[in-house]
Amino acid sequence: MQKGVTEAKSGLNNHSWNVVGQTYVPKLLTDEAFVWHATLPADSFVPPHIHTHQDEWIYVISGALEVEFMQDIHKAAAGDTVKMPRGEAHGIFNRSGQVATCIFGVAPSRKLYDLFVHLDGVTDPAELTRISALYEVNFLPPPDVAE
Repeated sequence: MQKGVTEAKSGLNNHSWNVVGQTYVPKLLTDEAFVWHATLPADSFVPPHIHTHQDEWIYVISGALEVEFMQDIHKAAAGDTVKMPRGEAHGIFNRSGQVATCIFGVAPSRKLYDLFVHLDGVTDPAELTRISALYEVNFLPPPDVAE
C-alpha cells in the first residue's frame, strides 16, 4: 500500500463500477484487505452468495440495509456494522425506500477487486453468477417463489 489519500470523489485507479445496479468505488487494496464505498439505490440487492475464503463487513453510513443469513435477517442502520464470516451464505437488501451508502470490506482481498472489474456493467444474472464463480464468490440458486 502506498501512503496518501484516496479522495472522497475518486477511486483507486480512477475506478468506479456498476455492479447489479449499485455503484462501487474502490478505496483501499492490499493483499490483506480490500475496501470500497458503495451506493445502493432503494429496492436494490445483492443476491445470496458465499465467500469461501474471505470475511466481509459493511459499515452503514446512511440509509438502512437488511442482511439475510438464509432465514436469519439482520437490520442495520446508519452507524451500524454488519459482519459476514467466510463460508456463511448472505444476501444484502436495501428495502428502506431510500438510497443507502456504506463502506464494504473483505479480508483477505483475494480476487474480489478483479471480480468487480469484470462485473462492471454486467446485468444478466446467469453471466454474473458464472463470472463470480471464477473469482471465488458463489451465488446460491434463487429460492422458490411462494404463491
